[in-house]
Amino acid sequence: MDAKEISLNEKEVRPVVDLLNDYLANYHVHYQKLRGCHWNVKGQNFFTLHIKFEELYTNAQLTIDEIAERVLTLGKPPHSRFADYIKESSIKEIDTIGMKDLDMVDAILADMAQLIQMERELLEATEQAGDDGTNDMVNRFMQFKEKTTWMLRSFAGKK
Repeated sequence: MDAKEISLNEKEVRPVVDLLNDYLANYHVHYQKLRGCHWNVKGQNFFTLHIKFEELYTNAQLTIDEIAERVLTLGKPPHSRFADYIKESSIKEIDTIGMKDLDMVDAILADMAQLIQMERELLEATEQAGDDGTNDMVNRFMQFKEKTTWMLRSFAGKK
């Protein structure tokens, strides 16, 4: 498949594909961080956060699949090696063993802020490329993270 088969200009959509692959790498690191938080959360917020982290990593797993499939829809292969994810991701791995529950929330909030920034960049690139399909997908992902950020900040007692 190639971008022209869905009425997009391959040259114009190339920056979108590159950003999507970077986004995919960051999402994989974020996903694994959510899994680590889910597995290793302890303390009085265990029941609440254990469930919330599972909800978030399940959502992230579905999002990862949609991102990769969109890259394929645009006619390019998605990155699929952990080595590439670690190398390309601006989101960094953390060791969640022994981490305090609210520190985990802070780490997830920091990831979400970075992902939202990437989404805003993607929205600009998709608009320039006339790629409404990717724009709609990314906008939906961003709205989910914006709401989740508000909820996690409220949970943690932040402004």
